[in-house]
Amino acid sequence: MTTEDPLGDGDVVLRPLTEENRPALEALRVATAQRAFVSSVTDSLAEAERYADANPLVFGLYDRETPVGFVMIADEVDDPDYIAHFLWKLLIDERFQRRGFGTAALDLVAAYFRSKGVPTMWTSAGEGEGSPIPFYERYGFVRDGVHEDDDGSREIMLRLDLARDASASSVLNS
Repeated sequence: MTTEDPLGDGDVVLRPLTEENRPALEALRVATAQRAFVSSVTDSLAEAERYADANPLVFGLYDRETPVGFVMIADEVDDPDYIAHFLWKLLIDERFQRRGFGTAALDLVAAYFRSKGVPTMWTSAGEGEGSPIPFYERYGFVRDGVHEDDDGSREIMLRLDLARDASASSVLNS
């Protein structure tokens, strides 16, 4: 598997960002209450360029041929300031939320890391109304500290033990 190949083989897959699919992915939007916690695709891509040493891998989440979300991960990193095996960005368009696509995205990312023998996957999120922390905790992530940025912002670190539940999801088997 290369980063040019889709991740997953069912109806819901992660496809690498291309110049062809970039406009459709940049058109995705989260609900208004979530905007304080979820960067736009355009801002996320600019962040990926700024932090190239994190080796970001960028994907569109597709339901068959329809883009429904955006995912950015850091797999192997070139700088100790970055966290390897990190779910950096997860955005599900407001029109497609509460349909299982967020869970499907997590299933696909977890399967990708498991296929590489990675024992733990990480993410982070801010707290407050509209925060994705409850979603991540329902999936199985546990809180594992607080990260404070230079600008004073704080995010909760969340850890998923990939060895704990290695059962394949229905998304990967569809």
